[in-house]
Amino acid sequence: MTKLTEAQRGIIATIRDFIQKEVMPGASEREHANEYPFDWVERMKEFGLFGALIPEEYGGLGLSTTTYALIIEEICRGWMSLSGIVNSHLIMANMVVTNGTKEQKEYYLPKMATGELRGGVCITEPEAGSDVQAIQTRAVKDGDSYVVNGTKMFVTNGRHGNTFAVITKTDSNIVPAHKGISAFICEKGPGFTVAQDIDKLGYKGVDTCELLFNDYRVPASNLVGGEEGRGFYHIMSGLEVGRINVAARAVGVSRIALEHAIKYAQKRHTFGKPISEHQAIQLKLANMATQVQAAHALTILAAEKKDRGERADLEAGMAKLFASEICLQVTMEAMRIHGGYGYTKDMDVERFYRDAPLMILGEGTSEIQQLVIARSLINNYPSGDFLYEAGL
Repeated sequence: MTKLTEAQRGIIATIRDFIQKEVMPGASEREHANEYPFDWVERMKEFGLFGALIPEEYGGLGLSTTTYALIIEEICRGWMSLSGIVNSHLIMANMVVTNGTKEQKEYYLPKMATGELRGGVCITEPEAGSDVQAIQTRAVKDGDSYVVNGTKMFVTNGRHGNTFAVITKTDSNIVPAHKGISAFICEKGPGFTVAQDIDKLGYKGVDTCELLFNDYRVPASNLVGGEEGRGFYHIMSGLEVGRINVAARAVGVSRIALEHAIKYAQKRHTFGKPISEHQAIQLKLANMATQVQAAHALTILAAEKKDRGERADLEAGMAKLFASEICLQVTMEAMRIHGGYGYTKDMDVERFYRDAPLMILGEGTSEIQQLVIARSLINNYPSGDFLYEAGL
């Protein structure tokens, strides 16, 4: 892994200080109340985080994916929900950065960088999740605009956001079906409504919504890239960033769960000594730390490959798969180390445990990641020795 520059260390230290001084003291109370963190969102705007991956020429910070991943780890040490507010927005922004027309970039990216326009991505539907080609939301050309009809589910920032990348079908008859998918930049307006806020096990405080499109009109100029049928590819390129982000989220939650477990184990006494001196607890801590270190390394490996401009679907899939799965294991072990107290809302570890399953599901389930990994190995590394072929 490449050594961090002083500039990278500086911005990571700034975010870490914000999280530890402002977020950590009140995160659990707000999470239990399912309270949207308006003031912390404003602070993230001040730090420029809504423009983290947007190039400087458009008013963003132009950070590397690696720096961004490390920032997300720090945010998730405080409250994982905060990272979702930023990440969903930046997947949308990344679509414009990577695939948008010159006019789309010049108009939208500066506003997205400041957070004036912010939102997320509308992909999942009631009858379409992992099978993106099965979406039923339609966009029909009508003069200089498209008319959109359909329903989108599990949209982060759905209520408090104002602009979204909406994935639609512009051709329902073409084969293969993914060539009929197109993406639009849609600002809220007539025909674009929030149907409901979805209650969740964890990931509270951030709005996750069902959105309805009923004869919603979007200008034809808002078709991402100006070309129909490219939406599926826009999604896939954006999901590399999204999966690296989810991996970083999982590492951040795992880190803080491990921190709490180590501190508690040194403070809690049984049989006349701290439980950290019992071999059973030491074995748990050793395994947890090894898992966290490995997940962090996989995440940074994927981020660095993305930063080199290389395709990183294999590495992003591996990082997301491993980090999300160990997050559930590490948070459970942290709860076990805390004993009965860990099951109460007086302890933060119950929150970490409830947040962990989201990472297994978000930006593609673990099963989808396994398919992505296997297909990449078969298609790109025929010898089977992918480490050697990839340059070790």
